[in-house]
Amino acid sequence: MISVYRNLNVLGLAIVFVGVLLLSVQSAQAEIEPFIGEYTGSAEIVYADGTKKPRDMSVKISESKDGFTVEWVSTSYKSDGRQKSKSYSIDFLPSAREGIYSAAMTRNVFGHAVPLDPMKGEPFVWGRITGDTLTVFSLFLDENGDYELQQFDRTLVEGGLMLDFVVFRDGAALRSLSTLLERQ
Repeated sequence: MISVYRNLNVLGLAIVFVGVLLLSVQSAQAEIEPFIGEYTGSAEIVYADGTKKPRDMSVKISESKDGFTVEWVSTSYKSDGRQKSKSYSIDFLPSAREGIYSAAMTRNVFGHAVPLDPMKGEPFVWGRITGDTLTVFSLFLDENGDYELQQFDRTLVEGGLMLDFVVFRDGAALRSLSTLLERQ
């Protein structure tokens, strides 16, 4: 009889755990829903010394099974006419903290999606949604322990997203940009 009660308690805990997990995923999908779409724009990135360089950029935000995905492309132009594009795609999963999302950039030994390890020179990435702003942070540690933090604020505005981007190295702003990315 005791084992029956113990099994019912375990089953009850499992049901509660699954329910909480489903509510967390539903909450993440409700928060990201207004951001879903594709956006493009151009800007001049401003460096700490005042120099400016043109950039084209695009971002796609979509729902995923357990959270959401942010994909973006940044194209910079050289004075000799060459161009260089970088693209990124990051899946975000709900964390135990409301409005904060962990990046699922690799798999652990159990096959679960987890963030990268900044102690191995990999970026530590996380996101948050506060009101009408989706922010993605990327933290890098160099071999000396100095840090670089990139912050991408994407705020919903009429016609698209206002992108405010800044890079800090050890607390000092290195470069920034602000531009409207139009909804496609």
